[in-house]
Amino acid sequence: MVIPYLRFLMLGLFIVCAGMLAFAVFYLEGVLGLEACPLCMSQRVFFAACGVFGLLAFLHNPGLLGLRIYALLIALSGALGAALAGRHLWLQSLPPELAPACGPSLAYMLEAFPLSEALQLMLMGDGNCSETVWRFLGISIPGWSMIAFIAIILFALASLFQRSR
Repeated sequence: MVIPYLRFLMLGLFIVCAGMLAFAVFYLEGVLGLEACPLCMSQRVFFAACGVFGLLAFLHNPGLLGLRIYALLIALSGALGAALAGRHLWLQSLPPELAPACGPSLAYMLEAFPLSEALQLMLMGDGNCSETVWRFLGISIPGWSMIAFIAIILFALASLFQRSR
């Protein structure tokens, strides 16, 4: 059985990830009318994965080994998401003349290309990803994503090294 507060921290991770996804869909897209670029969509997948693993850890209430497995899965998902956020930040830092050309929309890629090719194009990003369309406190969306992924990784690593009581 997991240390009780860790179980509820896992539920908190799920709630935070669900809240971030809801913010992206309902506020950034719905209210501000921003369209998510391929790298934004890819990062959302990893936020969802972190949240789902947190929810599963809460519902399953595993022993110490199970907690470590969930924490490892959360850390891995967070690290992959952070890598994508890092690429996104790098694309945004490029001068406009060095930014890659804008590609087709995500819907078109999924419709026109085989899934493996569409995923590869999605993970690479394009010119749409190099635009900074929104900032909060001077930090762009992928910057906030990077901060969130780092916090998730630190939480997962702290959970990974917990000892049983």
